[in-house]
This record gives sequence, structure tokens and C-alpha cells, in this order.
Amino acid sequence: MPAFSLEPEQTAWCAELRTLAAERLRPLAEKGEPGRVNRPLVAELGRLGLLARLFTSGALDLCLMRESLAQTCTEAETALALQGLGAHPVHAHGTPAQREHWLPRVADGGAVAAFALSEPGAGSDAAALSLTARPDGPGRWRLTGEKCWISNAPEADLYTVFARTTPGAGARGVTAFLVPADRPGLTGAALEMLSPHPIGSLDFDAVPVTADDVLGEPDRGFRVAMGTLNLFRPSVGAFAVGMAQAALDAALAHTARREAFGGRLGDLQTVAHRVAEMALRTDAARLMVYAAATAYDAGDPDVPKRSAMAKLLATETAQYVVDAAVQLHGARALRRGHLLEHLYREVRAPRVYEGASEVQRGIIAKELYAHVEAR
Repeated sequence: MPAFSLEPEQTAWCAELRTLAAERLRPLAEKGEPGRVNRPLVAELGRLGLLARLFTSGALDLCLMRESLAQTCTEAETALALQGLGAHPVHAHGTPAQREHWLPRVADGGAVAAFALSEPGAGSDAAALSLTARPDGPGRWRLTGEKCWISNAPEADLYTVFARTTPGAGARGVTAFLVPADRPGLTGAALEMLSPHPIGSLDFDAVPVTADDVLGEPDRGFRVAMGTLNLFRPSVGAFAVGMAQAALDAALAHTARREAFGGRLGDLQTVAHRVAEMALRTDAARLMVYAAATAYDAGDPDVPKRSAMAKLLATETAQYVVDAAVQLHGARALRRGHLLEHLYREVRAPRVYEGASEVQRGIIAKELYAHVEAR
């Protein structure tokens, strides 16, 4: 694994992002309704140029944005990430017409994007999806079925939808479609989840799509999905690292000033060692995330393994660090509105979405054994 350090201008940019998040994004996030798309927040991300940057920079840049925003405003981080996740397939695989119509609107915050892969019976096993694209004439299909756990649904303006075009073909029979939200037969409902982000289900009742809506090639949509996830998995890790850092900072400040047992909490060896362990794990996760992102930008062949490792380590680390910070704060951290209460609800989902921790371990093992067999 390569050694890694940020350039001074990158460090300064991260600090600038944290300031922007505190001064311009967090006030908008606080005015948003939990479980709903916060369009003023998305629009402000566009005005700041951060959404456009999703399509002009690499994986490391994406990680730095997500980590920096997450330290100060997780809602802004998630709004940015969902725009990228939903629209990256259009950027990477779209036709000139698709790109020209949608990407400027996503970049300025005027259109909200969503990535519709998961289904009630196909979450971690994404190749088992059953949303059906039935032929409806040359170059035409009708989408029938359901998607579930879709971020920004049902309020998004465009969906990257993965549907089965060839029955019984597993991952080889999936096609990616760009589906505008106003297509007839497309409806949805919001889901109330642990975290406050907009997540919902989508119902497809013979929704019409054509060859002009295909992203990439017919029956090759799984490549579109996996390529997108390989890019975004390290940045999910960056999101987790940002939350871990925020929790660590809170724990350090609290234990340095909290009086208990005749001194400061931080004077207790048990407490000090716990904080040291939190810092150790956070920095280790950060370095793995940066290394994975750098490997992606360099086009290294082991990106799937590195991406899986980065997401796995960072999300599991963030869970540990946030939980430890709550323990060190005591009951005050469980009060609604406390930073750590917020982070405690936020930190659980990243261990599940975009490939659960168990899936990441499976990817890592598969890549390791493939390398042995290739010798």
C-alpha cells in the first residue's frame, strides 16, 4: 500500500469546506424536514460549485469533500453524495443527449438524482434483482416491479434504474436505464428510517422506456452499477471517517474538561487509552480510504479489493468511535439534538448500504483468491 499525505492546498481546501459547511450549509440543513429532500440545501451545494466538482474530479477529491462536509454537516454531505451516486452513471455512460440534458441541472442543484438498484428481495445480492424490463417493440421496454431503500425517492427528478432485460442470466442480463420521475406508471412512497435522510420505495407499473434511455449497453447494466460503486465505496468510507473525527473531537473536548472522581475524565488511564484507541483507528481508516481513492484515480487493477477494504474498515471504525464517544459522554449524548445522538443514528446505515460489511469481506476474499489462482 503506498504511503500517503495530502498536499498543503488540499488540506487548506478541506478546512475551507468545513467552514462553508458550518456557515452556509448547516443553517439550511437545520431548516429541512427530516426524511424529505432538502432542495434549498441541494441548490446551495450547486451555487458553491461542489456538485459540478463531482463530475470534474477524481475519487480522492470526492473523498475529501465527503469527509470534510461530514465533520460539520452530515446532511450536506449526504445531499452531495446522493447527487453524485445518482448521476454518475449518466456522466460515465450516458449519451451526449442524456448528459447535455441532465448533468447541468444536477450540477446546479436544480434536479435531484437517485440511484435505484436495491429491491425488497435483492439488497446485498444485487445480481438477483427482479424488476423486469419486458420488450414492447423494437428498442422499447416496459418496467414492472419495485425498488426499495432508494435514497431521494420518491422525490427525485431522475432515477438511474437497473432492470432485468434477460431472465435467468444473473448479472449478465441487467440493463441500466435513465428514468425521469414524470414517466407514466412510476410512483413511490417515503420510508421512515433511523437516519433523517430521504429514503423511499418506487413502484413501476409498465413504465415505458426506450433505447434512448439506456445507460451503456443492454444487458451490461451490472457493469454500470459496479463501476459506480467502486468509485463511491471509498467515499462512503470518507463519510464514515468524517463522522468518526467529529465524534473523536467531541470526546476529546469533553474528557479534557469534565470533572469527575477528583480530576478530569481524561486523567483516568482507562478514558485516555480509549480516546487514544479512537484516534488510532480513525487515522488508520482515513489512510486506507485515501489509498483506495488514489488507486482508483491511478487506474490500479486492484480497485475492487481496495474499495471494499476502505469501506469496510472505515464504516466499522466509525461505528466503534461514535459508540465510544457516546459512552464517554454518558446520558447527555443520548438526548435528542446532541451531536453524538445525531451521529449515533447516522453511523449505522453506512455498514449496510452500497454493500454490507459481509459483502465487502466477500469481495476482498474473492479478489485475494483470484490473485492466488492467477499465479
